[in-house]
Amino acid sequence: MRLPIFGWMLCAAAAMGRPLASSAQTSATDLDCPPGSEQHLVPFDAPGAATTVSPICGAYCGTFAYANNDEGTVVGYYTDQYVVPHAFLRTPDGHFLSFEAPGAGLGHSLNEGTAAYSINGFGVIVGQYEDASFLYHAFIRYPDGRFTRFEAKDAGTVGVASGVVGTFAYSVNSKGETAGVYFDASQVEHGFVRSPQGDITEFDPTGSVSTMVCEETCLDPEGSAVGYYIDGTSTIHGFLRLRDGSITVIDAPGAGSGDYTGTIAASISADQDIGGYFVDSGGAIHSFVRHRDGSYTIFNTPKAYAGPGSGTAAFSINAWGATTGIYTDSGFVQHGFAHGLGGHFDYFDAPGAGNGAGQGTRPSTNNIAGEVTGWYIDSAGLNHGFVWRRDRGF
Repeated sequence: MRLPIFGWMLCAAAAMGRPLASSAQTSATDLDCPPGSEQHLVPFDAPGAATTVSPICGAYCGTFAYANNDEGTVVGYYTDQYVVPHAFLRTPDGHFLSFEAPGAGLGHSLNEGTAAYSINGFGVIVGQYEDASFLYHAFIRYPDGRFTRFEAKDAGTVGVASGVVGTFAYSVNSKGETAGVYFDASQVEHGFVRSPQGDITEFDPTGSVSTMVCEETCLDPEGSAVGYYIDGTSTIHGFLRLRDGSITVIDAPGAGSGDYTGTIAASISADQDIGGYFVDSGGAIHSFVRHRDGSYTIFNTPKAYAGPGSGTAAFSINAWGATTGIYTDSGFVQHGFAHGLGGHFDYFDAPGAGNGAGQGTRPSTNNIAGEVTGWYIDSAGLNHGFVWRRDRGF
């Protein structure tokens, strides 16, 4: 099961220490929460998800909620007790459907299986599966349960047990267009976009040695895709690729160069606002929104630790321009935030989230209603899904 490259919530003070329940709720006691608003965080585990950590899946055992659509349906994947990944769909009322892509490997302790990454408003889901020969394939699942499997033309065709070869579908828009990446026979990563009719266009920005079309919310209704690439100097650059094939390089003001510093374009809205984060020359992480006119809004949560390897990272931007992501404290624990249009921050931590380095709460996407889905890592290193929302004033 291939993992994200840069895989690096309740007001935090009110939520910490509460017992785990099917629906956690707190009044707005933190000054960062507007008076009269309430936050709700619902933790969940997919039925059949592992309850212990296995060395085989390591930090990627348990339940991962990757994306929510505007109707509140969540998709992701979970590993079972035999370390077999399965995709899932969770309805807004909490019902689960587990599914496998036809041809997915199901061997015990091999970490093959199926992962869902994105869902559009019509219930079309995209993702990837690994077969029994360690080759990855992209899939589209339609609401009636039908599947389409596809491969990028230049994707490798021979799987490798200790590497990544094949095709991954990461995003789907309202028109049924998809975007993702493929790995060639040399395990080099490249981007692609696919039309609803099945036409695949492969691409790399000029100077790229590795191209990543980001996950979940990286394809707007007009077919514009965002992501990032690494150049020959080990600098990371964001990019915006329009439907006509033109590519704009995105380097946020203040981004570093070399040593794998630079800019990550992580999400795009229907208005072509781009949310993401950058790593400065000192290794600190900052969030940004790049507006359609090319201007930037740079922001950091006041609670973030501003040291190397830490800071604020926006992972998703919704149709209203609100973002969600993580901030890290001085102990490198992850915490969730939602950043509204007026500059207001909500902070949240899942009950049961661990407080060790690399643990905590990790939002993934936010929908038009401001609901956030993602996962949290407990003190044992096991992952669990969640849905968070604030009732008013998002």
